[in-house]
Amino acid sequence: MSSRRDFLKTIFAAGAVLATPPILRASGSDKLNRLVILHTNDSHSQIEPLPENHYRFPGQGGYAARAAVIKKVREEGHPVLLFDSGDIFQGTPYYNVYGGEVEMKLMSEMDYSAACVGNHEFDKGLDGLASAIQYATFPFISSNYIFHHPVLSKAVLRYKIFTIGKIKAGVFALGVNPNGLIGKLTFGDTDYRDPVVTAAEMAYFLKKEKKCSIVVCLSHLGYKTDGDLIGDYELAKQSKNIDLILGGHSHTLLSNPVTVYNSDNEEVIITQNAFAGVRISRFDCYFSNAGKKIFVDAYTNKIFKIQG
Repeated sequence: MSSRRDFLKTIFAAGAVLATPPILRASGSDKLNRLVILHTNDSHSQIEPLPENHYRFPGQGGYAARAAVIKKVREEGHPVLLFDSGDIFQGTPYYNVYGGEVEMKLMSEMDYSAACVGNHEFDKGLDGLASAIQYATFPFISSNYIFHHPVLSKAVLRYKIFTIGKIKAGVFALGVNPNGLIGKLTFGDTDYRDPVVTAAEMAYFLKKEKKCSIVVCLSHLGYKTDGDLIGDYELAKQSKNIDLILGGHSHTLLSNPVTVYNSDNEEVIITQNAFAGVRISRFDCYFSNAGKKIFVDAYTNKIFKIQG
């Protein structure tokens, strides 16, 4: 870890939290290829900013301010993948009235790459989820919810591989155990698979068989283990082949992404951004010309409403 930090100090100058530190050409780092990954979670239909008197995040969140941040990152000119880790729905009248249509249309305008299925995506049942995602131009991914619904079985992917030049980013997603959390009627005839087993299978498949440069887990498990329910931190420690865990569900605020060492003593970076879209995480992922991952730098940034 110390050598990595020394390397970063050598090639990077100080920069703003979300802005990418400039790369010094003298270091030879112009031979690296950069992919930017952005992450949100648990927006809970918070289309507008939280009120100024909010007990925890006054004036933060809101889709307009988020879109402005994303636009600024894209203007840097690097390829960007934008992910969400679920619970997009439920929490304001926007969802109660429009059933997810507003969220899907706005996220499509922001050009999301993919989203995880969270437990609140089931709040209007399988038909409600199917109706909402027809407005999305991006896919939903769930590796351990196996849908038999005629629409969702085709629309929800088990994984997706994004190819940018020589870089292959493999993405899979994990949902929380529905028992006692999601009503049996709303979960329907969906099958649930153990997330630890699923993670091992999917990560091996993407890294070893599909030769992905980086493997990303979109997780709606929660940060820490709760009883019999495993969390991202423990999953990372016992995992192999996962590079990033983009978390959700527990509304945990990680001011900066956390690094954990897996069972092969390799780094896994975990992030989670509380709720209501008050934070966005950024990962600057650097690869060789052959597409081999060299290192990842991680940041978070607050989302404040746009001043009129």
